[in-house]
Amino acid sequence: MADVSAYRSKPAVSWAIHLLTASGAVLAFFAFLAVEQGQFRLALLWLAAALVVDGVDGPLARWAGVKDRLPSIDGTILDLVVDYLTYVFVPAVLLYRAGLLPPGWAEAGAAAILLSSLYTFARTDMKTEDNFFRGFPAVWNVVVFYLFLLRPDATVSAAVVALFAVLTFAPIHFIHPVRVTSYRPWLSVLMPVWAASCLALLWPGWPVPWLGIIEAVSLACAAALFGIGLIRTLRRA
Repeated sequence: MADVSAYRSKPAVSWAIHLLTASGAVLAFFAFLAVEQGQFRLALLWLAAALVVDGVDGPLARWAGVKDRLPSIDGTILDLVVDYLTYVFVPAVLLYRAGLLPPGWAEAGAAAILLSSLYTFARTDMKTEDNFFRGFPAVWNVVVFYLFLLRPDATVSAAVVALFAVLTFAPIHFIHPVRVTSYRPWLSVLMPVWAASCLALLWPGWPVPWLGIIEAVSLACAAALFGIGLIRTLRRA
């Protein structure tokens, strides 16, 4: 244990963790390039890689005590900057370039995403004491992922964007899949299944029966995560 403690106390470890967080900006750049080239599935893969980075850098930072060992760098601000790029900005561009919204409404939809998300990122009370998000936590990468792969009618897509933009300001809760501890046994099953099914959906070669099954599994897991947040909201009320 002493050797592990000595290792994680080294400044180089803290800098490496910050670099890992910052690498999300590079992944956002690659995703943006893919969008501009019309390679939307590749862009979603880059955003998926950024999501993995965002999932592991926080626990690593807490394990290494980065906040105390490298106080001159605010990891929270760094994380928020990168998250805005990968969760909000690039997905908004993808939504616009992929033509998922009705003609004449694409700009308004992208603007709704960009502006509502700024409220989320600027909140000092973004999370509850038990680490649930207050309001929709601007995970537009997930919303755009489903809109692109499921391809509902453009009017339905516009309604979905409007709904989640409004939910940003609503007094409801959304689960943080890494920080919430009260549902950890459920999350340890839900998150891997959801992640695996989402990655599988990015492969375009599935035959119709299998595609339907994978879509159903992915959506069921997403609905379960959403439902946990609603349960938290109702219990608090």
